[in-house]
Amino acid sequence: MMDRRGKERALDGYLVASARIGDRQAFELLAERWDPKLRAHAWRLLGDHEQAGEAVQDGWAEIIRGIDRLRDDAAFPAWAYRIVSRRCAKLIASGQRRRELAETLAADPTAAEPAAAEADLLDVDRVRAAVRALPPEQRAAVALFYFEDLSVAETAVALDVPAGTVKTRLMHARRKLRARLEGDSQWKISTE
Repeated sequence: MMDRRGKERALDGYLVASARIGDRQAFELLAERWDPKLRAHAWRLLGDHEQAGEAVQDGWAEIIRGIDRLRDDAAFPAWAYRIVSRRCAKLIASGQRRRELAETLAADPTAAEPAAAEADLLDVDRVRAAVRALPPEQRAAVALFYFEDLSVAETAVALDVPAGTVKTRLMHARRKLRARLEGDSQWKISTE
């Protein structure tokens, strides 16, 4: 029996194969499924919704032009993320302004114990704030590996870096997240 992730990958593979042979409806469905994920990825890299939209729009143009050259249907996710990552890198390199990503915690962690449901929400907010505070390279690796369920190899392809670099970024990100979430006052953001 195939799990949810397997079913989604099978559907994506079918849509990619159909789009490659010119099925416009399949490409539209593929774009409908992947556009939000690519936009979220671009936003994590750039921290600016407008720039993320620009990067993804340019990325889709490249995907349209190159989908007929994609030989492995299962490689679509990593390939699409890689295209958008490159577009984001071009925007960063061109010196366009980036939006600040720092946010303060909504609640003081030393305050009185909230109700269980509120505590869960505060934990989620703390994790999200900690992830947003990571350097862009680490934030992207964490998001693709943990949130999008890509393997280290797929994440490496998506970010156009060696697998060892992905592992290093994940290691540094986990250390920073652990320190932040455990309340270590020595936690500092760096561009490692």
